[in-house]
Amino acid sequence: MRTSSFIAAFIGAVVLAPGAALALDAAPRPQPLTPATKYGSVREALRTGMRDYNAGDKLGAAQALEYAAGQGHTLALWKLGRMYADGDGVQHDDLKAFEYFSKLADQNADESPDSPNASVISSAFVALGTYFLDGIKGSYVAANPARAVEMFNYAASYFSDSNAQYNLARLYLEGTGVEKDVRLAARWLNLAAEKGHHPSQAVLGHLLITGQGVPRQRARGLMWLTLARESSDPAKDQWIGKLYDDAFENASESDRKLALALLEQYMQSRH
Repeated sequence: MRTSSFIAAFIGAVVLAPGAALALDAAPRPQPLTPATKYGSVREALRTGMRDYNAGDKLGAAQALEYAAGQGHTLALWKLGRMYADGDGVQHDDLKAFEYFSKLADQNADESPDSPNASVISSAFVALGTYFLDGIKGSYVAANPARAVEMFNYAASYFSDSNAQYNLARLYLEGTGVEKDVRLAARWLNLAAEKGHHPSQAVLGHLLITGQGVPRQRARGLMWLTLARESSDPAKDQWIGKLYDDAFENASESDRKLALALLEQYMQSRH
């Protein structure tokens, strides 16, 4: 699958400013170093950018990464996208982030899922899917849930990205951009849960306990919720703790014992 058909149209051109003019009646002034001269190579620009970032010089990091990204370097495109999306050392700008992620996804959609860059490429698709869900206010990026489904589905299917699988499952649960299908959502949640994705474990566990659109399996649901609670941050993921507490309180003694046995089997299978 190539993504240019639904991404490339959103990427704008970059216009470079002209160089400084020479002074009249004087020796030519020393010209500032061009990026190629300053960094030597794209790899050196990336190394400089990451070194500056880790040292706290995020403005310098952005400048170096801009050069590497301009040459299409995958990691530089991803890092700049994240910096602008998070306002990390640069002014928060969702449109810039969207464009960096778009370029990254468009240029690398066919990268092998086993390649070292696969995780950042798939995360770019996830970021694009998130932007398409609500659009970017005041920009040409309009809300398009169907396109969000495409982005999540590609990352979930081709790259087996657990975040994409979780997001896609949520859309199937809600019927957003796609026909509601709880069973299909549960399948995507299960794939992500098996990878240790704790939000997927929690939602899958809740579905199995309540039997909402899937066969009820209280003990297995409690097992997934136990795993989710153990791997989540209690402060950030209070909803997971609440789901677990409610499930455990309402579980029978036999369900609790079976959940513990299933949990032991699951842990042994991972070793």
